[in-house]
Amino acid sequence: MKTKVETPKAPPAGVSPHSQAIIADNLIFTQGSIHLTPEGKLLEGTIEEQIHQVMKNLQAILEAAGVTFKDVVKTTIYTTDMSLYGKINEIYGSYMTAPYPAREAVCVKELPLGSKVEISMIAVKPS
Repeated sequence: MKTKVETPKAPPAGVSPHSQAIIADNLIFTQGSIHLTPEGKLLEGTIEEQIHQVMKNLQAILEAAGVTFKDVVKTTIYTTDMSLYGKINEIYGSYMTAPYPAREAVCVKELPLGSKVEISMIAVKPS
């Protein structure tokens, strides 16, 4: 059985066929989040501001699912530019605490709407 997670504090899933997150048993799978505002507008600004927006989106989705960043066990980071890895790592790290989730960072050719960073997470809901 799976349950859809939805919050107005993060960008809507929009017209594409996906959910902000899905809860399956005690696992939470978030959508890939880019730097959209909760209103669905692409945040302009510095790459640092954009990465913070991505993390705020994920934080809102996780909270709507009843968990926090402390419950995240796996993160996938996509970027179109590996020279941003240091900034991504610094900002991502400011939201996370030890023990840190398992993680990979993958460089891709393009991301939706011209974003340079997309992050998705898997969390475990405490019993």
